[in-house]
Amino acid sequence: MKMALLPIGSIVQILGGEKRVMIYGRLQQQVETGQIWDYISCLYPEGNQSPDQSYMFNHDQIEQIHFTGYQDMEELSYRQWLEGIKEEMKQEK
Repeated sequence: MKMALLPIGSIVQILGGEKRVMIYGRLQQQVETGQIWDYISCLYPEGNQSPDQSYMFNHDQIEQIHFTGYQDMEELSYRQWLEGIKEEMKQEK
C-alpha cells in the first residue's frame, strides 16, 4: 500500500534509530550522492542545530509515527503536488 508523505513537523522513530526525529523537509537530494530521499529531519527535541545533524530517510524506514504535523488545505494541496513529482522521478529511473 502506498503511503502519503508525512507533513512537516511530524515526529517519527526511524528503524534502528536511538532518538526520535522531526521532519523538516520532503523530497530532498543528498548533495554528495545525488540520491533523493523522502524526508530530511533533525533530532527531536533538539531541532536543526547543524547540517551534520540532519538525517535523510525514506518512508519505509519509519518504525513509528509519534506525532503527525499540521495539515490544512495548503499542506494537502502541496503534498499532492509532491506526490506527483515523486512519481515522475520514479518513472525517470
